[in-house]
Amino acid sequence: MGAVIEIKYFNSFVLKKTGKEGSSNVTRDIIWNGSFGVPETVAGGYPVVDMASTFEDSDWAIEEARIRGGYNNTSTDYGARAYLVEEEPNSVIRFNTLIYSGIFNSRTGINNTNVFSTAEDITKSADPANGSIQKLFAEDTNLVIFQERKISRALIDKDAIYAAEGGGSVTSSNLTIGVIQPYAGKYGISKNPESFAVHGYHKYFSDKNNNAMLRLSRSGIDEISSNGMRDFFRDELNSLNNVGTGSVIGAWDVYNKQYVASLQQYNSDANIYPLASSYNTLSFDESVLGWTSRYSYAPQTMFSLGANFYSVQIENKQNGKLKLWRHYDLNANRSNFHSFNSGSSVTFVLNAEPVRSKTFKTISYEGNNGWELLSLQSDNTGIDFVGTNNARTMHVDQVGRIRSYYEGEYVYDNSGNVVPRSGYNAAFGTLDPPLSRYYAGFNRKENNYVSNVVNFSLPQPGEIIFGEQISGVKGYFVTGTIATDATTDVGGEKQLFSIESVYTTNNGY
Repeated sequence: MGAVIEIKYFNSFVLKKTGKEGSSNVTRDIIWNGSFGVPETVAGGYPVVDMASTFEDSDWAIEEARIRGGYNNTSTDYGARAYLVEEEPNSVIRFNTLIYSGIFNSRTGINNTNVFSTAEDITKSADPANGSIQKLFAEDTNLVIFQERKISRALIDKDAIYAAEGGGSVTSSNLTIGVIQPYAGKYGISKNPESFAVHGYHKYFSDKNNNAMLRLSRSGIDEISSNGMRDFFRDELNSLNNVGTGSVIGAWDVYNKQYVASLQQYNSDANIYPLASSYNTLSFDESVLGWTSRYSYAPQTMFSLGANFYSVQIENKQNGKLKLWRHYDLNANRSNFHSFNSGSSVTFVLNAEPVRSKTFKTISYEGNNGWELLSLQSDNTGIDFVGTNNARTMHVDQVGRIRSYYEGEYVYDNSGNVVPRSGYNAAFGTLDPPLSRYYAGFNRKENNYVSNVVNFSLPQPGEIIFGEQISGVKGYFVTGTIATDATTDVGGEKQLFSIESVYTTNNGY
């Protein structure tokens, strides 16, 4: 069923769509908007609007275009259109330009936020050679402008006057945005405004174009990724976005007073919500000017509220369901992020007397019970060609895992499982099984834990005694990893104060 509109003069009314579409959910354009001709659907000489099949009657309104609908009577059109310089203006994307509207004053009731007067100078352009403007940050009476390849600041309600000698002074002005003053250094925020975080007068962000993590403060721009992590960020930021899309999510952790950055590479499946296929989440601590921790979670966003730090992660990648997680909750297990418990680990380097070859005989740590040594390995002593195919072989001395919960004597059962002394009776039915006894783990004296180092390396060229026949690890330095174990007070507090080793110097053999 349709609706027929009978008119005497085709230019005496305006047909407008005012409401939403009907229940049939059929998308159609507005049939007639003003006096641009007769609608397309014409039956019997009359314009016909098929409202029943597409829209409800209440979705349409008819307005007279001339007073009383009389022929050649005064037309009631839009009248004068303010600030319109073209009948059909074309939009232009000015990626390097700022624009501002009229003022808003709630006290006096003035609201000109939708007024953009072309009679006034309401735009301010940055150098287009530095790329698009990615982020703005208002700080006191300055506006910090983050472009892809440059960081600048624009004066607000003031301007700078420069003398012929090159000096300048700031003066009050009725300009909303004054002169744009660049910070020293060819740094920008690339296309990762999500990496921005602020605390006090410190502003943190990433610059993928320069493979750097940056801090903007009163002294200017500093490259904080150069504090022991230059190679890491060079590789990780350079590889970001190589496959699919990636982002650098940043936030200020108000609880630990750290800048947290998560470098994430997303999968390229458009049918699921973005979920990081690989990631690195790290924190930068101002008190030590270094990157102190790496975390085993990839947040969608992070933020601080009050005295707490929160992160949000996708729980279901199919429907995009999110989970909000409050960090540092004393009622939750430690090292547990978004219901995933990964434990904590510390990688260390022991390099006393770096020009001398040494034998590291023991390993010890000071702290709580519940730590185990995952690995201990010397530096590479060289590469040799072996076999008929000239295969390259590197030689290192190394130690296997030293478990904190195998303290004291233990044996291996017939399946190769480790059975501690306390489990002899349950496993073998006797406290004295006829099996070889071994000893491993840390001996505790007060809160200091010590273990001897048993070598299990393969023989190197020229070696006569090797592996378990010798004690200790030979090398100029050793690299080790110590981590929380999976059985001792799971989720509890485990402190680690120091790691050391007793060593002797040798002649390299």
